[in-house]
Amino acid sequence: MPLRVNNEIVEDDLIREEIRTLRLRLAEAMPQEHPATIEARAKEWARDNVIERVLLRQAALADAEPVPAEVIEKAGGNATEVELQFRIERLAIRHAGRIAPPRNKDVVEYYRHHRENMTIPESIRAAHIVKNVDEKSPEETALAAIRVVEERIKADESFETIADELSDCPGRGGDLGWFPRGQMVPEFEAVVFALQPGEVSPVFRTAFGFHIAKVYEHAPERMATFEEVRPQIERHLLTEKHQKALERLCDHLRARATVEEVSA
Repeated sequence: MPLRVNNEIVEDDLIREEIRTLRLRLAEAMPQEHPATIEARAKEWARDNVIERVLLRQAALADAEPVPAEVIEKAGGNATEVELQFRIERLAIRHAGRIAPPRNKDVVEYYRHHRENMTIPESIRAAHIVKNVDEKSPEETALAAIRVVEERIKADESFETIADELSDCPGRGGDLGWFPRGQMVPEFEAVVFALQPGEVSPVFRTAFGFHIAKVYEHAPERMATFEEVRPQIERHLLTEKHQKALERLCDHLRARATVEEVSA
């Protein structure tokens, strides 16, 4: 059934789409929950979510203070959406008062309670030489080229020199820097994470073409130090403060709103 929120009609389609989105998210987050429970929760939350979004938009559009041009220019993207989001955040801050950065003691306390879940993932520093397979270089041509590279490496020529000379991705001696699992394509990671520091791989294939890789260093997963995750914690705590301010603004708007069901 459609809703009237402060004299603005909200069609059923918006709520049905929100139900669909929430249903998928809840099913993923709670795989053991009964479908009927997920459906009931999705319907309950969808209505509230849509009403809050409408109220926030209405309040933002009613705010007469202009949005600084540099805000829109810096953010890029859809100017209307950027302006609307800025107005909403500004209203939330006005309603809640100044949102101060998290205190040092709060950051330390958060780290103390969550440090077991704060890890630096296993990572390696590796380099590679690649001969791409594409329209300009068919598989046979690329394979022949990487075999030439392989023979030069076996002859004790410098991996880095050959990478800059013959790789289809030259520069820095083929050095890819440090990267964790999940950043490269699976076929590449399966090879390089199995290598020992200083070891050079045989020729192997990925979706991009043929590679030879060399690993320089290998760092196992470890617990992050406080200083490594301090910026992340500060951002998290500040985001929580902004979210609470937004929730208080929503409560304020909801308490003063007129929300009615509209008969078909």
